[in-house]
Amino acid sequence: MNPAEVLLLGVAGGLGAVARYVLDTAVSRRVKAPLPVATISINVSGSLLLGLIAGAVLAGADPALQAVLGTGFLGGYTTFSTASYQSVSLALSGRWAAAVVNGVGTLALCLAAALGGLALGGALTV
Repeated sequence: MNPAEVLLLGVAGGLGAVARYVLDTAVSRRVKAPLPVATISINVSGSLLLGLIAGAVLAGADPALQAVLGTGFLGGYTTFSTASYQSVSLALSGRWAAAVVNGVGTLALCLAAALGGLALGGALTV
């Protein structure tokens, strides 16, 4: 990776973090739900996009795309730590079912989204 790509990766990471904050704030203000819908939406959409990028790279796209957009932007955009914290917070507040649904449901949705993105990325690149 050359210095320009490293710089792009850092800038993309910062932009991803800003995008996450803006989307989280907008969704959280509009949607009142028993689960953290904003965090789930961010992580599922990030998983779909990372799958799409990985599929494109596996099908022949420039690997720098995965480094800058995948590691950089989506690394700043998605948030496993917040999702984990929210599941623990739900459990500590006695909402065990919601904690399990949030943790396991988010994982299942993210895996499905990544798989779908991977298939779509490969198909679109061919």
